[in-house]
Amino acid sequence: MEKFTTLTGVAAPMPQINIDTDMIIPKQFLKTIKRSGLGKNLFDEMRYLDDGSENPEFVLNKPAYREAKILVTGENFGCGSSREHAPWALLDFGIRCVLAPSFADIFFNNCFKNGILPIVLPQEQIDLLMDDAGRGANAIVSIDLENQTITGPDGGKISFEVDQFRKHCLLNGLDDIGLTMEKGAAIDDFEARTHAARPWL
Repeated sequence: MEKFTTLTGVAAPMPQINIDTDMIIPKQFLKTIKRSGLGKNLFDEMRYLDDGSENPEFVLNKPAYREAKILVTGENFGCGSSREHAPWALLDFGIRCVLAPSFADIFFNNCFKNGILPIVLPQEQIDLLMDDAGRGANAIVSIDLENQTITGPDGGKISFEVDQFRKHCLLNGLDDIGLTMEKGAAIDDFEARTHAARPWL
């Protein structure tokens, strides 16, 4: 998993509430078990018209937000089914951080396991960042995970809370497999002792 230390990029505004995982990545794209290739179908039903062409009104289709790395959105983001493809699609598009007043629990957990930082902020701070994000290509926001700060386009700073274990995992690029491999020497030692004590196993 790629480390998350600092992130600076364009923030895209999506003020809708209750954006569910089927809106993030519709069910017809869940056949793959690969984490790559889903970015083109992120927000598919909002992003494309019935004829397959891009919807020019959708925020991520606008020139200023095509390279967005941060999403500022409404409450209860990621509700619905527990599909891990939702953070996969966000990550494949290039989104590394989502700012919202609240998240669905399973989606929130899946973000950390896939290298995305979901940040919960009070509505009034989301409103400020939503206003910043409305500046288009000038909506440059910086996220500093180590210091737990968000710096807006005008230099104003907002502090955020994050679970310290999850922070450690993101800073060091550790998913569940990476955490297990950190214990590799202890696992090897256990296996050697077990084999010596019970060679018939």
